[in-house]
Amino acid sequence: MVTFIKAQAASLAATIVDFAVTIILVEVFHCWYLAASVIGTISGGVANFVLGRRWVFKATEKGIPIQAIKYLLVWMGNLVLVSGGVYVVTNYGRINYVLSKILVSVVIGATYNYLMQKRFVFK
Repeated sequence: MVTFIKAQAASLAATIVDFAVTIILVEVFHCWYLAASVIGTISGGVANFVLGRRWVFKATEKGIPIQAIKYLLVWMGNLVLVSGGVYVVTNYGRINYVLSKILVSVVIGATYNYLMQKRFVFK
């Protein structure tokens, strides 16, 4: 349970990075919300990898390249799921992009991301 809580805290920190980048790109630089979401997801992914490797799963004894490749594979799935979910919820649900990103990110983070990182990337 402690690992799950730490993983959710790391996910929250990565989400803050993700959302900050997304919102700044949309609101300050007037980027298209979906492009900004992708860039935000990349930024959050880097933060989450570092926190997951060092703090959550304490998996620093294994080589970074192997973990990074595994993480990249999982992260690409995350990118597709989150970006696709944001697009669907924003366009078809007529919900603000920030709210749709929150909803989709919470669902994907607590299910797909946690399980794949625990059982595949940092096992």
